[in-house]
Amino acid sequence: MTLILFLLALAALLTVLRREAGAKPAITVLAVFGVLSLLFASGWLALLLLLGAGATALCGLPGLRQNWLTPRVFAMFKKVAPKVSETEKAALDAGTVGWDGELFTGRPDWHNLLINRNTGLTAEEQAFLDNQCTRAVSLCNAWDIAVERADLPKELWDFLKQEKFFGMIIPKEYGGLEFSAKAQSAVLQKLSANEMLMVTVGVPNSLGPGELLLKYGTQEQKDHYLPRLADGREIPCFGLTGPRAGSDATSLPDTGIVCKGTYNGEEVLGLKLNFEKRWITLAPVATVIGLAFRMFDPEGLLGDKKDLGITCALIPRDTDGMDIGRRHCPIGTPFMNGPIFGKDVFIPLSFIIGGPEMAGQGWRMLVECLSVGRCITLPSGAAGAGAYAVGLSGGFTRIRRQFNTPVADMEGVQAPLARIASLAYICQAAVNQTANMVDNGEKPAVPSAILKSQLTEFSRQLLIDAMDVHGGKAVTLGPRNYLGISFAGAPVSITVEGANIMTRSLMIFGQGAIRCHPYVLKELAAKDADDINAFDEAFFGHAGLIFGNAARAFTQALGLGRPEVPFDNASRRYAQAVARFSSAFGLCADAAMTSLGAELKMRELISARLGDMLSNLYLASMVLKHWHETQPVEAEKDLMQYSLQFLLYRTEEALDEVLQNLPSKALGLVLRAVTLPLGRRWDRPHDDATRKLARAISTNTALRKKLLTGAWTTQEADGVENPLAVYNDLLMGYDQAEKLYRKVTKAYAKGQLPMEALHPEQRFEEALKAEVISADEAAFMRDYEAKVLEMLTVDDFPFDAFARQQETVIQHNAA
Repeated sequence: MTLILFLLALAALLTVLRREAGAKPAITVLAVFGVLSLLFASGWLALLLLLGAGATALCGLPGLRQNWLTPRVFAMFKKVAPKVSETEKAALDAGTVGWDGELFTGRPDWHNLLINRNTGLTAEEQAFLDNQCTRAVSLCNAWDIAVERADLPKELWDFLKQEKFFGMIIPKEYGGLEFSAKAQSAVLQKLSANEMLMVTVGVPNSLGPGELLLKYGTQEQKDHYLPRLADGREIPCFGLTGPRAGSDATSLPDTGIVCKGTYNGEEVLGLKLNFEKRWITLAPVATVIGLAFRMFDPEGLLGDKKDLGITCALIPRDTDGMDIGRRHCPIGTPFMNGPIFGKDVFIPLSFIIGGPEMAGQGWRMLVECLSVGRCITLPSGAAGAGAYAVGLSGGFTRIRRQFNTPVADMEGVQAPLARIASLAYICQAAVNQTANMVDNGEKPAVPSAILKSQLTEFSRQLLIDAMDVHGGKAVTLGPRNYLGISFAGAPVSITVEGANIMTRSLMIFGQGAIRCHPYVLKELAAKDADDINAFDEAFFGHAGLIFGNAARAFTQALGLGRPEVPFDNASRRYAQAVARFSSAFGLCADAAMTSLGAELKMRELISARLGDMLSNLYLASMVLKHWHETQPVEAEKDLMQYSLQFLLYRTEEALDEVLQNLPSKALGLVLRAVTLPLGRRWDRPHDDATRKLARAISTNTALRKKLLTGAWTTQEADGVENPLAVYNDLLMGYDQAEKLYRKVTKAYAKGQLPMEALHPEQRFEEALKAEVISADEAAFMRDYEAKVLEMLTVDDFPFDAFARQQETVIQHNAA
């Protein structure tokens, strides 16, 4: 009876804790079972339960705890709580909290994610994607742009300006396109067929003068610049980073000193700027420069404050003292990127974005804009790269035959093919669904960090896989190589807009732990305001959350009390796993913050792994939403389940590593018993799914077509050759070709064809003579094999073609 009552009490208590019902229900459960134990079972169990009820009452009932416990906890919290700097406060205040906040609660409400359906693009946006974007990308050959001219063709520059590609975010009242975030993302995904094109269009529509003017500019600044930015009369860039200010942009040493000077023949109050900027995209061709600098007023010309802080200004290219035009050479594609120098550059205060009253507000302006721009541009490029990797790799491996079979049917090749398909699917789901959140009013600060770091890493991995399956075709550069230059440029997106190492280690969890947590920000605000009542409510609500997450994580890990989720049978278990790991994540996050305190800032490895948990849960949620909203095609269920299996495996792996590396081994063991009581349960995707996905993307299937929906798949009559269009055409004829391959190979093995007919072309001609195949079949294979051979062919060059200094060329075999 004692054991039964104990188990019943434990089950009832876990149920109360799971629901975060408060102290009173918990006291009731403990008291009732304590009395029952006293009457029917062990006195020791009764004593334990009644003592628990008393302790819960003392600590959990506001009327009791506020007299003795809250003051002591509040005093301790003031001593150990981390100090939040002004720059950190600006970052924390930037953006909004959405689904990332739900994941921190440990009990995500799926309704809040699904309420805003992704309804797709408008007719105007879709027409732009189908026509203008197709035309733009059809003018790009990677070799010509990256090697022969190191620039986009003039015809393309003119077309981009004429069609207002640089004005996607600018309202129509200023002459822009006023596209939705979803449309901006779709445009960049399609333009990702060429990296230089995507970067050239993406940067002016991301963090830069256009967005800053829209949000903070004076009306006069908007009226002057926005129409000119929209139609390309002005090409913008933004100077933030420099030799000593990279990921830590707040440390920039560039200065603007308030002083009087001459502008347009008149003496005005302004700024004397001295700066050195590097890695500034579009700087070599920019006509207007957005500049971030530290503003000082040593003579007090504006007031008593001497250090006004980071400030942003717009400066015309031809301003005296500006040195601009030289280029860096980015790895891979040499898109326009270079340094900007300024020596005693004088500008009037009216050049400050937003006017003089916005002096010192630059950091806030930047982080608020970054929360949107960073989740669109580079993540869209990653999603686009994924689509092209699917199409090109699937097509190549199907037509490339070794050992008398397509290499796409070899399991060693199928593994990277399936991985490419999955990573592309995750990227597309994540960027499209997050862009939809932006269109519904969110400014996703933490998700933007997740998408930027995770999707660019995915892009690098799928490009590695694409290179591997292409073999010699991809490692030999030339006009026919459609992959190598993009692969070489992958590290650029890893590094810019916040290096992934720093984003993963410091930002995702570091910012999310305070910004997205249901109670931490409230606790810190109560501390700063010295409000003990607000602290009491926040702190003990936080305590209830911890116990609730522990109960949910434990029971769900045992398969008990799985939450109801609004998903179909194919995806339900994955959504329930997201909820379970959300509880485990919330519990471990609180354990890390409580045990390490302010030291957690320096424990970047633990912070990174907690960030990995949050990232994978967020991406899994986006895949689930994408599956829920779109009409699935054949084999997409396999892709959805493969992708979620992969993400949940990574989530559990990160959880395991967090538990292994907590400084307190005892705490780690306790958390392991709660969150992983049965050990790790999620494996990597199964080989059966790998085989299915590899075939699905390397043949003419509905899944392949769906993954390529936003890519450039057509061949324009006056455009460069589109290898993806060639592969799609070959795959349409593959079934017929495969039957003929087998028929002719069988005839050759039987000795019906000459032994010396080793080339496919020879064999088909001999098979026609031997009447193994018909004339129509022979004609089909002549055309098919000619296209195949062209796609397998690589370029070669004259011996001295690569020497920039011809006089240094050694003629090794000269007579």
